[in-house]
Amino acid sequence: MSVSQSIGDYLDSQHVSYERLHHAVAFPAQEVAHALHVSGKHFAKAVMLQADGRPVMAVLPASHRLNLQELKVELAAKHVEMLPEGELTKLCPDCELGAFPPFGSLYGMETLVDRSLAQLEEIVFNAGSHTDAVRMKYADYANLTKPRVGNFGELPLS
Repeated sequence: MSVSQSIGDYLDSQHVSYERLHHAVAFPAQEVAHALHVSGKHFAKAVMLQADGRPVMAVLPASHRLNLQELKVELAAKHVEMLPEGELTKLCPDCELGAFPPFGSLYGMETLVDRSLAQLEEIVFNAGSHTDAVRMKYADYANLTKPRVGNFGELPLS
């Protein structure tokens, strides 16, 4: 079973409508969005972090960068840092590094979504591999993940 199939099976079991998208190998997230002809503002990237020792997933547009200070405030955490690659492979063994779907709950993590994504009608995201993605309504995604919504993404300075 391919990784995208496991995500598809989860979405099918939850009876939500979605579209599978296949693309040439691409990363980082902004390049995946480009390969799919999708705005980086609509492509949701998952960033895996550790906040005061607990794993969390921050989901923000590919066009944005993570503001760790704002995320610390959202989490009421003293220390927030990126998870080391070794931890990522343990937490998400069915995903390729850097291609995590934005479903923290599937991997035992709290999920936070940047407000800019929560205002969209639909989002596109990696489906666990560097060649597969999913497009679905944001409302369906939110109903499945029950994320905390906050302001922690920002457009990079040019």
